[in-house]
Amino acid sequence: MMSRRSVIKSVAAFASLASVGGRVEAAAIPEAPRMTSAATQPPTFPSSGPAYQPVVTLNGWSLPWRMNDGWKEFHLVAEPVTREMAPGMTARLWGYNGTSPGPTIETVEGDKVRVFVTNKLPEHTAVHWHGILLPAGMDGVGGVTQPHIPPNKTFVYEFETKESGSFMYHPHSDEMTQMAMGMMGMFVVHPRDQKFMRVDRDFVFLMSAFRIDPGASLPQVAEMTDFNIWTWNSRVFPGIDPMPARRGDRVRLRIANLSMTNHPVHMHGHHFSVTGTDGGWIPEAARWPEATTDVPVGVIRAIEFVADNPGDWPIHCHKSHHTMNAMGHANRNFIGASQKRDLVKAIGKLAPGYMPMGDAGMADMGEMAMPGPANTLPMMSGEGQFGPAEMGGMFALIKVREDLAANDYRDPGQYQHPAGTVAHEVGTEGANTPEKGGAADAMSPAAGSAGGAHMHHH
Repeated sequence: MMSRRSVIKSVAAFASLASVGGRVEAAAIPEAPRMTSAATQPPTFPSSGPAYQPVVTLNGWSLPWRMNDGWKEFHLVAEPVTREMAPGMTARLWGYNGTSPGPTIETVEGDKVRVFVTNKLPEHTAVHWHGILLPAGMDGVGGVTQPHIPPNKTFVYEFETKESGSFMYHPHSDEMTQMAMGMMGMFVVHPRDQKFMRVDRDFVFLMSAFRIDPGASLPQVAEMTDFNIWTWNSRVFPGIDPMPARRGDRVRLRIANLSMTNHPVHMHGHHFSVTGTDGGWIPEAARWPEATTDVPVGVIRAIEFVADNPGDWPIHCHKSHHTMNAMGHANRNFIGASQKRDLVKAIGKLAPGYMPMGDAGMADMGEMAMPGPANTLPMMSGEGQFGPAEMGGMFALIKVREDLAANDYRDPGQYQHPAGTVAHEVGTEGANTPEKGGAADAMSPAAGSAGGAHMHHH
């Protein structure tokens, strides 16, 4: 039988879940840090409690917390945000604490966690803690396990993070609209035993998709199939930061999928194992080697590899439409069709900027900055040290180097290939043959990508 004290305690807990109001209670709410930068932020090491190797959120950040009488307290604010998806395109989304996705929440197995959620959206919301085992009333399903959080109200969730692993948070309240607007975030629970599942670098990101019509900045939330912006943490290549690793590092990527389709994620230069899901860690005996892993909808795949192969290695979704940006769906195929050049010139006089697309393939579009509507990215863009990258969407680089310092996540610049190790044309005068030295020797240091200005030399 419940004592009177435990009844009072449970009533008080329910009252605190229902709403935090009044100056006395409001004063107890921790401040809500905000971030507007879309650059990858350095890892946040814990200032108290058990030590852990913090995660690095790709083009994102981790939410600061405070300790309060044994509870780890966080404050999430659901709100409209603007998100630069890549230079040249900004989207009007919904997110948390200034960004979409929201900040990553990091706790330790066994932590008592208190998350305050303030709703600054124009409609009600709720937060579901995807994959985390907790009391039913803290599960965050609006109308089912709790009242919806009305605009301008703050609710509080309290639970213990009992199992380490990779989890998410997202609305379960008008979720079609709210997730389509970019409301989601990662939730990482570190093992209490620092030796368990230890890695040197631990990256996290969420995959999502938007339909943002050319020239627009607002996603179409009722879309089911015709997505045109495929993102990692609401960024598209060439706006996705590289993931640097020192040669020999054990690296983990925690990849979550809250888009509307599966993504076979392929990594160049290394083989990996899937070591975890949003249901927990996979025993070593149950793992197998992969170079591509399919990440279904609503799922997390944690993959691990030893970064033992120096270079700039692509990692991308293997659905080719998902490595392109907007305007990719309605183009006709003109390969092999004769485009009369004088006709093209004549049309050009009547319609300045007219360009026949694709009579030899789509590569022209990567080489020329084709004019398009404002706030619209080209389908394929990005520069590599040897020319146009012809990529967009879900594409990034893992940069493995000999001499990175621990916890240095700055872009190390372009890989300098050893002499004779770059594919080259044969039978031409002055070609970079193995005897004469590699392509890197022949290149000037200025042949860098647009990001070259941000290079750091170690």
